[in-house]
Amino acid sequence: MTLTKKISTHNFKAFLWHAGFLAFAQNFIDVDTIIPGMIVDAGGNAMHIGIMTAIMLGGSSFTQLFFAPYISNKKYKKGYLLFGINSRIFSLFGLGALLLYFNHNTSNVLWIIFIFITLFSLGGAFSNVSYADIMGKSILPEKRKTFLSTKQIISGIIVLGSAFIAKQVLSASQYPINYAFMFLIGATGLLVASGGFWSVKETIPSQLKISGFKEFKSLLRKELKENPRLKYFLGFINTQGIAISFLPFVILYAKEIFGTQTGDTGIYLLFKVLGVVLVSALVLLGAKNIKYNILLISNVVLTIAMGTLAILLNNPDSVKFLFVLGGIIFSLYSITMNGLLLEVSGTTNRTLYAGFAGAGNLLPAIFPLISGAIIDWLGFQYFFALFMAIVASSLYFIYKINCKK
Repeated sequence: MTLTKKISTHNFKAFLWHAGFLAFAQNFIDVDTIIPGMIVDAGGNAMHIGIMTAIMLGGSSFTQLFFAPYISNKKYKKGYLLFGINSRIFSLFGLGALLLYFNHNTSNVLWIIFIFITLFSLGGAFSNVSYADIMGKSILPEKRKTFLSTKQIISGIIVLGSAFIAKQVLSASQYPINYAFMFLIGATGLLVASGGFWSVKETIPSQLKISGFKEFKSLLRKELKENPRLKYFLGFINTQGIAISFLPFVILYAKEIFGTQTGDTGIYLLFKVLGVVLVSALVLLGAKNIKYNILLISNVVLTIAMGTLAILLNNPDSVKFLFVLGGIIFSLYSITMNGLLLEVSGTTNRTLYAGFAGAGNLLPAIFPLISGAIIDWLGFQYFFALFMAIVASSLYFIYKINCKK
């Protein structure tokens, strides 16, 4: 089946369907506010937040390195995409049921929560490899940046509306009942979102064949030699990538230093969403004129500003501004990282490069664990300083990538 303009338009709408309902679901399972808030309310500490963040953010991407060789051998990836999203739906229903019928053994409950979180994250990693391949060959190249920007603004608007609903659900009852309903609603939204993937028409079969992980590593070495931009791309996501693991620790910081409550978590979610909507609208309006380099450098500057503000915090009212910046940074990173992956890779090797991107998430995978230890031993200020130093180093990789688009 050839990718025609008609099929591209159909797939454009199908991916937006998924993005829209995913955006609704995300507020109820937000990894920066809701899930770390639940962990803290369940008795978790800095190390628990570190484990959670490592699994859900860095670790989920790093495991793409191992899924990519298997999925790359398949001509069509749609079935594997659906398997991944269904795993996430199952884990959310399981997590909601666990909290709904909560027993008060905090230690056991925390570790069962981590099991469901791991399943949720692995399902995401499995589907992301397939998603990168299918999306890249299912929408015409000239429509990709418009799609990514449109997805962000539509998602932002829906997230903004559902954030108020999520805040009400979170405040309507106490832990663990409020979080149980949050996850059950999120699972239902994700189930509806999966309809978009069922509708996608996968056109061009993949030709890439990889015999195993050993050959995958060999291909990585080969691509690093033949495509100089790849190593700088990996350097970029290894450094700037830690930015998305920052906000869960801010939740812990706010609760430990300022004594914030569950209702405050809902407010932080709203402010994060405002940041997402703001930057998504600006990028959409200038999608054809704004170059990736401008977005990349701006994101580094904003990330360092976020770390600096965290150091200077002296009252709980200021915490919400960190979440505005966090929303902006997350949105910019999502646009630029996905866009750069499409630019650095080719049509036939995009699944392979998605796996390479997983390899680039080594530091984001271990940074939350290191952060948890640093916070326990030295305090939050040392964590903030290390965070900014690593992010600042990403400017070198942005300069070397030198994206012209």
